[in-house]
Amino acid sequence: MSLAQIRYFVAVAEEGNVGRAARRLRVAQPPLSRHIRSLEDELGTPLFDRTPRGMTLLPSGELFLSHAKRILEAVDDACAAVRRGPSE
Repeated sequence: MSLAQIRYFVAVAEEGNVGRAARRLRVAQPPLSRHIRSLEDELGTPLFDRTPRGMTLLPSGELFLSHAKRILEAVDDACAAVRRGPSE
């Protein structure tokens, strides 16, 4: 699982639509869809209910979303800490 997959998952979950998430992330829609499918395959469970109108989170997706947001926040915090330098 990559950070990119986690970022993509969060964007799709927040947008509720792969097309809108692709625009937000500035990536093409087909690779974004492939990353989401790959993530679901790796986790062994679907995360979204796919409908003609978009994608809604399943309970497994809701659970993963809370963890995914914390992971991305921790990565952002780590990057900011490194940029600030060591505390003295």
